[in-house]
Amino acid sequence: MAESDLTAELLPTPLHDLHVELGAKMVPFAGYSMPVQYPSGIMSEHLHTREAAGLFDVSHMGQAFLTGPDHETTARALEALTPSNFVELKPGKQRYTVFLNEQGGIIDDLMVSRPLSAEEDGRLMLVVNAARKIIDYAHLRERLPENVGLEIVEDRALIAVQGPQAVAVVAAHAPQAADLGFMEAAAMEFDGIDCHISRSGYTGEDGVEMSVPAGAAEAIARALLADERVKPIGLGARDSLRLEAGLCLYGHDLDEGTSPVEGAITFAMQKRRRENGGFPGAVRIQNELAEGPSRVRVGLKLEGRAPAREGAGIQALDGTPIGTVTSGGFAPTLGAPIAMGFVASGHAGAGTEVNLIVRGRELPAEVTEMPFVPHRYHRKQQP
Repeated sequence: MAESDLTAELLPTPLHDLHVELGAKMVPFAGYSMPVQYPSGIMSEHLHTREAAGLFDVSHMGQAFLTGPDHETTARALEALTPSNFVELKPGKQRYTVFLNEQGGIIDDLMVSRPLSAEEDGRLMLVVNAARKIIDYAHLRERLPENVGLEIVEDRALIAVQGPQAVAVVAAHAPQAADLGFMEAAAMEFDGIDCHISRSGYTGEDGVEMSVPAGAAEAIARALLADERVKPIGLGARDSLRLEAGLCLYGHDLDEGTSPVEGAITFAMQKRRRENGGFPGAVRIQNELAEGPSRVRVGLKLEGRAPAREGAGIQALDGTPIGTVTSGGFAPTLGAPIAMGFVASGHAGAGTEVNLIVRGRELPAEVTEMPFVPHRYHRKQQP
């Protein structure tokens, strides 16, 4: 098949023409034509996001609503598929969770928001990964009770603005954004355009994600990019930013064979759910919580400058295979290569020395705590 034919099959996002205008290098990603980088390059985009504000087009992600007669009904329907507490999720709050299969493996990771408005009681907003949304929607349709529906959103874009200046930039157009704390969300207007904005993101930085009407996405993006603090950022820097933040990428660090305990994302499981179960794979997961998993996701800092990519073997110093790298690359903020991977639990302690096998060479590395770069989320002061 000719490259032009392959490109023609890719879906454009509402910001596609703007990306091309800005000189982006476009690549296929999860069935979409997406910008991997702009002329300034991945390193520049990465560092700019850490220093000011980066604009990311994440419109390929799936947006949907669960709809029920009241919050508890909808929340319990979602709790039957995930290990998180949604019954007690307060209005205007957002939570990270995972869909689980019957073996306790992760079908997808996603964000869930409860609308702030009492008029929307019984609705929960979902944002799922682009490559998994068809699978997720089928999974939901098969398992939701009759009184809870799935409403897929097709006419909206998703824009993320991340970095220490991100909220100030957005608040110049949507003042209520400045009032949000980390993992809070609300409907508001951006220059008179109805939007849904959450204070969250995928970079470890403060910032927001904005669900906006598809037809208004380009105008909103241009308004943001008119601010000198904002630059467009592609998938390349998005990946290096999330790696530095120690955040998982589905299909690499998480998959249908990996449990939340192995994946080191047990923060997604609140106390009631851990103790009471009632979710798919609960027996396995509760056993791993009690006794520890056989393997676990860890951070790895490499000596030297050579990176280790996904698939590289991890060995103990005596040559025993103990795991595999799932994400790896150069960390621009640190000026050094880093990686994440799964290792046998007996080798998962911080400071453990290992070797990563790259093209037959042994690269010395050390297991380390994550995140590699401290998170800078905006958490409200408790009264």
